[in-house]
Amino acid sequence: MRREITGFSNPTVKYLRSLREKKYRKAAGKFLTEGLRLLTDARECGHVPEMLVMSAARDPHPLLDELEAAVDAAGGEIIETSPEILSKITGKDNPQGVVGLFAELDTSLASLDRSASPIWLVAQALRDPGNLGTMLRTGDAVGAGGLILIDDCADPFSVEAVRASMGAVFTQRIARASWDEFLPWLRSGKGQLVAASLRDAVPYRGAPYQAPCFILVGNESRGLPAEYELACDLRVTMPMRGRADSLNAAVAGAVLAYEVLDALEG
Repeated sequence: MRREITGFSNPTVKYLRSLREKKYRKAAGKFLTEGLRLLTDARECGHVPEMLVMSAARDPHPLLDELEAAVDAAGGEIIETSPEILSKITGKDNPQGVVGLFAELDTSLASLDRSASPIWLVAQALRDPGNLGTMLRTGDAVGAGGLILIDDCADPFSVEAVRASMGAVFTQRIARASWDEFLPWLRSGKGQLVAASLRDAVPYRGAPYQAPCFILVGNESRGLPAEYELACDLRVTMPMRGRADSLNAAVAGAVLAYEVLDALEG
């Protein structure tokens, strides 16, 4: 179905705009993705938006034609509107010319197949959506199975996290769980839990990594709780040559992920 929206007070505009807030995303089970590149990545991964909202001032592009055709074929809705209304929906002064509405993905631990990859990323109480998106992007780069979010993390389906993931929100499996749910799940099968730590740690280079390896990263300011560190099968340390006593959480995850990748492939 195709239609045009010209009024700021249109109920669809209000609904889409509300999805910028976590409570409304959670209630609706939907999220927004902005930009032709990310929407194309989603389509190529088998995720077609339920609704496509396009600016009347958009530039023509063959990928946009393919995206429209995919939404049409899936029985989705295509809306054309003004750049000003699109700006109201996205909250950006200069929005990209197209926005897609998606159903939230299954984030249960039960949906994961730990044998699908030798590397998995795990983040505990990660609060910055940019860091969360970066970890998804890192996971895609190293061929990880996905990202498991432990305890109270930022929303992986926020506009900021989706944008920072550069499309990896659609290539990586995402699961959300409490620590008390995650640890029994991990111990119910094969899996080595590894974290950067100063507690009885070995150098991260040359450490005895084993697949499937679950790389655990803690909160940006507090790090990991002591009991979480003690539950790890392997604790590794990274050298700090300057005054900083730690790396950014997402950066630490990336460094460890590439070291694990090298060790498991070597």
